[in-house]
Amino acid sequence: MGAAIGATALRGIAQGHGTLLFVGTYTQKDSKGIYAWRFDGAGKLTPLGLAAETANPSFLAIDARGQYLYAVNEGERGMATAFAIDSNAGKLRAINSVSTSGADPCHLAIDATGKWLGVANYTSGSIVIFPIQTGGRLGQASAFVQHKGSGVDRERQEGPHTHMAAFSPDNRYLMVPDLGTDHVVSYRFNAAKGGITPNDPAYWTTAPRFGPRHLIFSKDVRFAYVVGELAAAIEVFRYDASKGSAQSVQSISMLPAGYKGEKSGAEITLDRTGNFLYASNRGHDSIAIFRVDKASGKLTSIGVTPLGVKTPRNFAIDPSNRFLFAEGQDSSQIATFHLDASTGQLTSAGPAVAAPVPVCIAFLPSA
Repeated sequence: MGAAIGATALRGIAQGHGTLLFVGTYTQKDSKGIYAWRFDGAGKLTPLGLAAETANPSFLAIDARGQYLYAVNEGERGMATAFAIDSNAGKLRAINSVSTSGADPCHLAIDATGKWLGVANYTSGSIVIFPIQTGGRLGQASAFVQHKGSGVDRERQEGPHTHMAAFSPDNRYLMVPDLGTDHVVSYRFNAAKGGITPNDPAYWTTAPRFGPRHLIFSKDVRFAYVVGELAAAIEVFRYDASKGSAQSVQSISMLPAGYKGEKSGAEITLDRTGNFLYASNRGHDSIAIFRVDKASGKLTSIGVTPLGVKTPRNFAIDPSNRFLFAEGQDSSQIATFHLDASTGQLTSAGPAVAAPVPVCIAFLPSA
């Protein structure tokens, strides 16, 4: 990460101006857990060092008030860990950890009330809900559902593989993309008790071998966009918020025409205006960019931007909607790009910075 920064200077940077962000990692090579950075709003990231030592914190979620951070601990015996945030120092204090009752938890999300945490166990194919108690502590699970089924890809879809816990914007439903079954499973969510029950219909169906991984709702909640890991494509659904159901209206590739190499879709997000959608390609090591037709929900490809880092997993747009950060898991780097809010295009904001095996970025909410 360049020349060493003295302790006094580092304290000054930590307590200075800028946006605080946390980076989740796989604890391989020289990574030890979650790292903190300060973003100056002009394209520069300053490392604050290790925020908390914890095993394989591969996905992070921060509560709306910026007081607590939650991380999955991806492994055979999955855990979820709660941390208190010291925003001045860029440090995290562990509060407690709970078992996710499954293998390899890969995603977690906080509901709209801030009282419940949903976690997806990828390898074992299950979903679990935990109460968030006073002081940010995680209580014992309030709900647990084991998925069943398989898909047509015998290697990757031999069983269920839940990949995300996505609360609907109105907090009435929990959507769970299941890579193993080509379904986005829909649950009714009880925000008073933290319970989930199967919706009717019980799921949205994607194309075969699609491998649904993550989803995002449009700003007006009329549409949902699902990224397929196996297909490296995006499926657009017309969403009925009154029923938690959806109908597919489009499927579109994330890759350039003629590309024949390794493909693996990863993350998906909209810019803060909702005019442009971005999705990351592993293998091709790029971000696919689409213009959103807000009337129909459909997407038009407007380019694929090479990132210059290897294996982009999660990525994030900063709160100002002016920069996009993409982690290169296998090159141990974070690349920063200028985002043009009028065209949606990305241009490099400078050389990528070193970061140990990064896989998730979470911005601290503005005070």
